[in-house]
Amino acid sequence: MVLAGPALNVTFPTQPPASALANIIDDHFIGISYELSSFDTLWGKSVDKQPTAMQNYMHNLVARMSKPLRVRIGGNGMDGSTYVPDLKDVIEHIDEDAYFNDIPVNFGPGFFDILNGMSNKVGPMQFTIGLSMRNGHDFSNVTKLGKAARDKLGSRLDSLFLGNEPDLYAGHGERDAYNISAYIPEIGHAIDALEDAGALQANEKLVGGPTICCSWDLHDILDAGLDQYPYKYYSLQRYPNHACSGQNEKNTNVTYYLTHANVEPYLGWQQQGMLQAQQLNVPVVMSEYNSVACGGSNISSTFAMSLWAVDVGLKAASMNYSAVFLHTREFEIQYNLFDPPSPLTSTEPGWRTGSPYYAALFLSEFTSPGGTVVVDLNLNNSITSPYATVAGYGIYSDSGTRREKLAFINFASEPQVFILPRDFAQKVVYKFLVAPDVLERTNISWAGQTVGNNGDLEGDEQLIQMNCENGCRVTVPGPGAVLIALANEALYTGNSTIVGIGSYLSGATVPYSCLPGLLFVFAALVTLLY
Repeated sequence: MVLAGPALNVTFPTQPPASALANIIDDHFIGISYELSSFDTLWGKSVDKQPTAMQNYMHNLVARMSKPLRVRIGGNGMDGSTYVPDLKDVIEHIDEDAYFNDIPVNFGPGFFDILNGMSNKVGPMQFTIGLSMRNGHDFSNVTKLGKAARDKLGSRLDSLFLGNEPDLYAGHGERDAYNISAYIPEIGHAIDALEDAGALQANEKLVGGPTICCSWDLHDILDAGLDQYPYKYYSLQRYPNHACSGQNEKNTNVTYYLTHANVEPYLGWQQQGMLQAQQLNVPVVMSEYNSVACGGSNISSTFAMSLWAVDVGLKAASMNYSAVFLHTREFEIQYNLFDPPSPLTSTEPGWRTGSPYYAALFLSEFTSPGGTVVVDLNLNNSITSPYATVAGYGIYSDSGTRREKLAFINFASEPQVFILPRDFAQKVVYKFLVAPDVLERTNISWAGQTVGNNGDLEGDEQLIQMNCENGCRVTVPGPGAVLIALANEALYTGNSTIVGIGSYLSGATVPYSCLPGLLFVFAALVTLLY
């Protein structure tokens, strides 16, 4: 058991420090990243029968943002996959014995139909598509994919990311003795080829990269010449631990993830390059993150990871990241945000919600339409103290000019009291993210609601109001997190479920509000038959 500390006095400055104003984030900071190989088991194999659970999972996020939900399809598998323009299936598996962390497939134009179909059903989305750099001498398939993405997605295409973890190409045997000096001119050739194919316009900012994870530094890549190209984003991806050789003491140590002081070193590994990016006015995004690389470990589906993923998201917003993408993969990967009943039954109810999805719900609500600035309040010296059991963030709206929200995380097993000063706000409204224990896997709730087996939020939404004119005390259950708004309208309210289980009976989309009536009719028919 981790004990909570004494009540903490919270100081929330009227204005953020000048340095924080350099990173004003948009109202779609959290995105979702997918591996390609399992995409059709999650988003469907045809537009007319896309899993209603996934529609709900995605709409829960879309409804909480004023800008399109960011969706990335990439990863190692996509880097080794081939776009086949005349393929009839969405995805075709080509190697039954493929290494589970790098599954290559063929995929066709139906892939883009699935993307558009989901956005048509759910609401605004913008897509990032991964392009391979594994073959630096032949970009013919890269250009076919890039042109198809542009033509099929249109304004929904946000970016084309060139290469996935090129710093590991040599170590994984993809390229011989590959280094930054070889990489930079190949980027130039790839961009030229994309322009010649009509996938890019001259000097158009649509490309992202380098999507490094491990062995190269962003500042070295920029200094070597990447800064000469018209990049829309510079992308990084990072996991704090990995299980590529199985579980061990390090990747199963839940205490690491419950220590706020570990988050800044994890996110700040490319600080010099990020400062250069800021000077170049190019946003930096975390193109994928989750708890433990290579599929997770036995702690990856616990509530501890809900809290950790929230902490990472908020800290990233305070450290010059413009967006972060939580990553999810094929069936039964331990850190997944969601899983269908089986890879073959995704159009049926019985989906399982992973603990990181609750972090996505939380992170979809902390930003605001007018631009958001986030500051780590360093409560109880939590930025550096390994003994602190809390984290706290001040969240400013209107491009940093107005205090709007607070976020507190309590990693302890006991309740933690946060004291807000007088004349801070007339009243506050807040939501809790809670579970009975940091090792809990299913009994997790956001604002009193738990995600059901159709991606729907079950239970009554709970928003707590408190008078705070003379100061107030907010008690956060242990373990748990809270998002506090200084104005009613700053938090989402409403029902974000859009389709019900009944829609599986015919494959058509049935509004959730119609479901009780549909089930009543179905029950009546059964009664008549028997």
